[in-house]
Amino acid sequence: MALPTKIKDKLFLNSYKHDSQSHLAIPDPDICLTQCHDKPCTHFCPSEVFSWNEQTKKIDIGWENCLETGACRVGCPFTNITYQNPRGGMGVQFKHG
Repeated sequence: MALPTKIKDKLFLNSYKHDSQSHLAIPDPDICLTQCHDKPCTHFCPSEVFSWNEQTKKIDIGWENCLETGACRVGCPFTNITYQNPRGGMGVQFKHG
């Protein structure tokens, strides 16, 4: 069996224990709309947790598939993403192989 070479193939090896509440939030959605033109959060997250919703004009957060890298803590140029560690036993379950 060949080893996965693409990031998406490697992400498939992980499993998640989903919580009923998000550990990620955007405190002020207006900043994303009016000040943040490049939407870097939609690019730097390796599991694509953040996406721009053109209909609602807001960032959607798919927190269920978060890899807990912490990139969102430092990547937002407006410090407009809050991150808390998932509650005990919840979140990503890494598999190696």
